[in-house]
Amino acid sequence: MTEVQDPSSGDVTHDAFLGGRVYVYQPKKGRHRAGLDAVFLAAALPVETTGRIVDLGSGVGTAGFCAAARLPDISVTLVEIDEAVLSLAQKALQDPENTHFADRIDLLHADLTAKGSLRHANGLLPSMADHAIMNPPYYEADRFRASPKSGRAGAHMLDERGLEPWVKTAADIVREGGSLTVIFRADGLHELLSVLQGRFGAIDVIPLRPRPDAPATRIVLRAIRASKAPLKLLPGFVLHESEGSDFTSQSKNIMRGGQGLGLTPR
Repeated sequence: MTEVQDPSSGDVTHDAFLGGRVYVYQPKKGRHRAGLDAVFLAAALPVETTGRIVDLGSGVGTAGFCAAARLPDISVTLVEIDEAVLSLAQKALQDPENTHFADRIDLLHADLTAKGSLRHANGLLPSMADHAIMNPPYYEADRFRASPKSGRAGAHMLDERGLEPWVKTAADIVREGGSLTVIFRADGLHELLSVLQGRFGAIDVIPLRPRPDAPATRIVLRAIRASKAPLKLLPGFVLHESEGSDFTSQSKNIMRGGQGLGLTPR
């Protein structure tokens, strides 16, 4: 990510992703700032992907924007409850740097964790998506503490329901045979698998390790709606070189060149 100050506001930055193929506006502080996770989430979509992608909990739109920039045959719906960050996504869609994909993206203000009737009334409709992507909050409120005054808390902390409402909504909106792709912390894999059970199958898991000799800290998971096919644990992906903090050449190709993780359709 390359940070460029937005001259119109000292509280918002204008940030480049995928080597300048994508630009987003995001708060300088007080809310979650997008980075590596959003880029790798978008990179997990196979190059053959077509149809409607729904980005659940999209924030300022980074993952959805990167997906649209990578994949010319998709359209994207960004779903976000925070009107402030959704307005920044709208601002970015008007950025001349994003014109090559902006007409394939629309915005939806909705609470994805609400009950079904309310979600449907707000536009999150059954089987509306060919694929869904999501980067849910990493931490459970009963295990980790966050400042109630921080605007980042909602982006970082799951409520007492955990991942259940996120996956329940994904199962509702994704058509049968469509996919759900998630990036999450590695030690939460068991929780993610438990809520996917009975809803998604054909699960592929890619561990993301910070360095070759380190345990995985994140996982990318792709699953197919209503499939009964077995889980596959795929080769891990290393983010940084063994010495220092420089990214591996493969990481650079994804983060700056817009390459994919190499997942193929199931």
